[in-house]
Amino acid sequence: MSMIHTQQMGRLVAAGMLEDLDATINILSQLRALHIVDYDGSEQGLNLGTPDGSTEILSRELNKMRAVSSNIPSNSKNASIASEIRQALDKDLPTAVESLIANTERMDEIENMLSSLGDEENQLRMIAPLGVETELLDGYESLATFVGTVNDLTAAKKAASDGIILSGNTGKETIVGVFVKKEIAKDVQSDLESAGFSAIQIPEGKGEPKSRLVEIDSERLSLIDEKSTLSGKLESWNKENGEKFHGGLELLERDHAMATAPVRLAVTEHTFLIDGWVEMIRAEEVKSALVKTCIVVDVEPFKIQPGGGGHGHSDDHHHQEMPPIAFTNRTASRPMELLTDAVGRPAYGRIDPTLFMFFTYPIFFGMMLGDMAYGLVTMGLGWMVLRKAGTNEMMNLGGKFLLYIGLGTFVFGYLYAEFAGFEIYPHHGSNPAEALAVLYPGVDAHGHLWHASLPFGMELAFPFHRVLMAEDGGNLEDLILLTIYIGVAHVALGLIVGFRDVYLYGNGHGDSGLVCAIFEKGSWLILLSGGFLAAYAFLSAPAYEEKWVNPDQAYLDLLDQMLMIGGVLVAIGIGMIIWMLYRYHGVPFPINVGLGPIEAVGMMPTVISYVRLFAVGVVGVKIAETGNNMLFDPAMDSIQSGEGLFLVPVMILGWFAVQIFAWGLGVFSPNIHAARLHFVEWMRQFYDASGEAFDPFGFKAHHVEVE
Repeated sequence: MSMIHTQQMGRLVAAGMLEDLDATINILSQLRALHIVDYDGSEQGLNLGTPDGSTEILSRELNKMRAVSSNIPSNSKNASIASEIRQALDKDLPTAVESLIANTERMDEIENMLSSLGDEENQLRMIAPLGVETELLDGYESLATFVGTVNDLTAAKKAASDGIILSGNTGKETIVGVFVKKEIAKDVQSDLESAGFSAIQIPEGKGEPKSRLVEIDSERLSLIDEKSTLSGKLESWNKENGEKFHGGLELLERDHAMATAPVRLAVTEHTFLIDGWVEMIRAEEVKSALVKTCIVVDVEPFKIQPGGGGHGHSDDHHHQEMPPIAFTNRTASRPMELLTDAVGRPAYGRIDPTLFMFFTYPIFFGMMLGDMAYGLVTMGLGWMVLRKAGTNEMMNLGGKFLLYIGLGTFVFGYLYAEFAGFEIYPHHGSNPAEALAVLYPGVDAHGHLWHASLPFGMELAFPFHRVLMAEDGGNLEDLILLTIYIGVAHVALGLIVGFRDVYLYGNGHGDSGLVCAIFEKGSWLILLSGGFLAAYAFLSAPAYEEKWVNPDQAYLDLLDQMLMIGGVLVAIGIGMIIWMLYRYHGVPFPINVGLGPIEAVGMMPTVISYVRLFAVGVVGVKIAETGNNMLFDPAMDSIQSGEGLFLVPVMILGWFAVQIFAWGLGVFSPNIHAARLHFVEWMRQFYDASGEAFDPFGFKAHHVEVE
């Protein structure tokens, strides 16, 4: 199976005697190869299976452990022995879990009590300046009370002229307590609102607020002390029982899944029936295992009907049930499956973009961040994540992903000759990164080891000075042009992949074949090619004439021909898009005549979007460069001159802070933009994310070996 395809799937149907069902389920759990299709109970004569009698007990114990699992971090790196964990489940682990539950519940209570005390303290501090007991602020039969803050104390006193007003200050706020007869309460309330009155909640309780505040401080200290003690107990519990806890939780999850598995299957009074999907590379293995307990085992390779998975406009097409999607077995490129899963699995038979992103994602990320120092830090972070990952598969993949994008950053940092925002070959002044010039032996006066002029105005060099203009010996304009060319190539690759998918499997509307593919994707390829030629010729001709006193007329004639050919291709592409919208998408013809050109114009921002590969990177460099100029360089000057040495530590710390900010922003922002270029600009040309993830019944050992 090619690395750019998902696994070929087959439909498995197996049947056997009901007394062999438990043994069959056990075999399937060990194989971890069958994606069970749950029986919906719709067939006459077939019923849903009955769960094992231990299900209720297992559910109860499992829920207990799930409830507190978030409080017990997993640090195990190796799977435990299943028999030892089962012994713990039968002996001391349930009791230990009960004590854990009691401690965690008490900690939750303490958190709630501390929160309540905090709210009460805030309320008491607000009313304390009034100098009266809490119970005297409310609860009168004939009096209405208003307690709160006001903006204008004079206006508040005027509003309460027919009653009693108490006032005080807490910080910058003025607190009032107004007591008036209930008959005039509405008028007083209206006048108080004019004074900027805002009511505050009166806490429950009795006595002087200041006395209660002293009690709150004492209660808080007691609760914090108890919380600290419980935290220590929790840490000790984790050291003593954490590995057994996670192992026991995993075993209970396994047991519960196996006990409830029969409800996913169809049964009769004496037989059972299993329906599901299996990877064809494991079909013989599964059949050989199931024949021991099943009377019938049949696996039929799935064959997709071109256009059959769509929602076509013709009755000749029907919706075909599609199998789940299993990635092919990968090693190095597997971390990039995180990106594919973020969008959704590809539809069956379609190209899997994971392997493509294994190359292009680190390249795009590296082009943007492109700094050797930041690359080393990113790889260091990935290494730390891998060390902490243990049996956590997601963390393992995430750590490797960081290593990949960190490597891309380091490589492009070397190509750019940049380190921590410094240019290793500065064209003005000097900096500490110049010491790394030993990595570039034999550069010329422009700081280049190699330079090449390629067709279509491309200029490549090593090192590639991306932040300097051409007149300063830099390649900034060359980078802008290069990102546009990368955009054209990347989008074209997506369209070619889409052409293949439509040709073989259809466009989602029930149409397939070569003609359909030509109009669905070939039209956009023609438009892209024509637009590129026309734009290049249109922009290059005046620039070429301006550059040379005696321009080569033959070259100008060639540009005129390119402009004409490009224009013709654009017109052909738009015409094909108009027909495609009508023929394959059902858009009424008068509408698609206007819609076609509008859709075609959308190709231009798609390609221009790749300029972010230049822009995001240059902005990041300038942030780091600003920190270098404002903090690092003055610090070095102070050290050399001996003046203002007391500011040097502050400037160095500030410089580190800027570098950390630049790196953090560099990791965050380029990831967003690299993801956008792949998920939006590229995948839009071909990707169908309707695939369901392959989820085989069974258990992968994380904390406990499979029995």
